[in-house]
Amino acid sequence: MEKSFLIKPLLGEALPEISFGRGVYLYGSDGKEYLDASSGAITCSIGHGIREIAEAMSEQAKKVSFVYRSQFTSKAAEGLALKLARLLPGDLNWSFFVNSGSEAAETAVKMAIQYWQEKGRPSKTMVLSRRRSYHGITMGALAWSGYPERRERFGYHLVSNPDISAPYCMRCPYGMTYPACNLKCAEDLEQSINRMGENNIAAFIAEPVVGAAGACITPPDGYYEKIREICDRHEVLWIADEVMTGMGRTGKVLASEHWNCLPDIVVLGKGLGAGYSPIAAAVAADHVIEAFEHGSRVIMSGHTYSGNPQSAAAALAVIEYMEKHQIIENSAKQGTILLQRLKAIHKELPFIGDIRGKGLLIGVELVRDQEKRTPFSKMKKAGAKFIELSFKNGLILYPASAGIEGGDGDAVIIAPPLTITDQELADLIRRFNKACAQFIEWQSEGC
Repeated sequence: MEKSFLIKPLLGEALPEISFGRGVYLYGSDGKEYLDASSGAITCSIGHGIREIAEAMSEQAKKVSFVYRSQFTSKAAEGLALKLARLLPGDLNWSFFVNSGSEAAETAVKMAIQYWQEKGRPSKTMVLSRRRSYHGITMGALAWSGYPERRERFGYHLVSNPDISAPYCMRCPYGMTYPACNLKCAEDLEQSINRMGENNIAAFIAEPVVGAAGACITPPDGYYEKIREICDRHEVLWIADEVMTGMGRTGKVLASEHWNCLPDIVVLGKGLGAGYSPIAAAVAADHVIEAFEHGSRVIMSGHTYSGNPQSAAAALAVIEYMEKHQIIENSAKQGTILLQRLKAIHKELPFIGDIRGKGLLIGVELVRDQEKRTPFSKMKKAGAKFIELSFKNGLILYPASAGIEGGDGDAVIIAPPLTITDQELADLIRRFNKACAQFIEWQSEGC
């Protein structure tokens, strides 16, 4: 085989080559079958190889694949923006299309800062975020991310430091339990606003369900209602980073809908294009855009491929496919079943400390001692080992951070395509159980 000049996650790593995909399965060029229980990077929400999407992309390519957003609009981009305005709840109507979730998060933050400038309050420039969070790998998005492993190499260049506690009930930073805690983790936001001064705070950005930085940490009832009330009282915009959770992943269009409140700006990605073409969006509510309409009429952001008609056509076809086949309803149904089945085997597996999540976004936290919830030492690389064993059984899982903040801990995320059937779900559990048995054997060998 010729030398590869492709920069992979680990230089020189020999990765298996995928030949094609069908639904929830991927097939290697060597014939091996994989059940994609992570939807790639929580991205391929409608599965692989959907003919309708390929046909829509082909039709768009025959017309035009690129126009520059400052020169032209396109039927595809206009159609996608209209579809999202009708699909998203409340008055989240205005879409700014970009290429990735990182770009969309930065665009949302730029919107929030400029919003206050348009309102005549230019001192409101700071953005608050949680210590356990992930908003993207670009420098701006990484600055608001509380993910030590991804920040440490670039700390000198990161202008922000996440300051707010996450609603991590399994490992409450205050040593309290819900509901007696009175949602102290939400009150942490108000304390931070008071420390920094509300006249300096533009926005608070948070993932409704913490993804890679917390293995699907899901807040208890009332958490986001309290966050919304705090933001409103202190005139701080709430940005919901739904790159991972949005577009039906949790059984609703937005994960925010599981709580009785909505953000001012929502960030979409991953499932918006479902892996068929790179696309993401910052979607603003009417009241946010009104400030621009009555002011400069310019949102100071944009990229060469923003509003790309080829990607917009793919995303529009994805949403239409989801509506036609009731994919979000299936996500809610199968997510409930998967969570129940995982929790049923939880106690039988001594290395699982917690199973949490919503819809088809489920985190599994690994522990050395289930009763004491003692995490594995990072040196053991238990999470990587569990993913390796799952992969050998043809089951693809997603790595996540968990455990002690900035210290020991391991977790994985299970997030198959939202199209998964009963039979495929049973196959997922079968492969998961085989990996679990092998992991227990690995542990017993003193590893």
